Amino acid sequence: MAKQVWTATGRRKRSSAQVRLVGGTGNITVNGIDVNEYFPNKILVMDLKQPLVTTDNENRFDIDVTVKGGGYSGQAGAIRLGIARALLKFDANTDQSREDSYRKMLKASGFLTRDARVKERKKYGLKKARRAPQFSKR
Repeated sequence: MAKQVWTATGRRKRSSAQVRLVGGTGNITVNGIDVNEYFPNKILVMDLKQPLVTTDNENRFDIDVTVKGGGYSGQAGAIRLGIARALLKFDANTDQSREDSYRKMLKASGFLTRDARVKERKKYGLKKARRAPQFSKR
């Protein structure tokens, strides 16, 4: 019998992550590389593991991620949202009104909210999105 797989998509800034959750021992691979080797900063790894820690599933799933676009921070945020959404699909059959349902735990921690902040576009006549050229009176 084939193992059951739960998939979800997460996005943040310019990054998009496809997350696959499979029953396992807690291995996380990002684009074929171990998560600790892929991300240069351990804080980013802690950040993307937060939904697993909140639901107490750190060593229950193997996670395979394909992430594109953006930088490391945006990619970590996209993976975190993808993991949270995949955990919801895993927990879909349980009663959502219970206090220990994954939806209530993840929602209370803010892991199900898509962070919509993206870089503002540059406007003509300005140096950046809002930065104007230096004004000279004389």
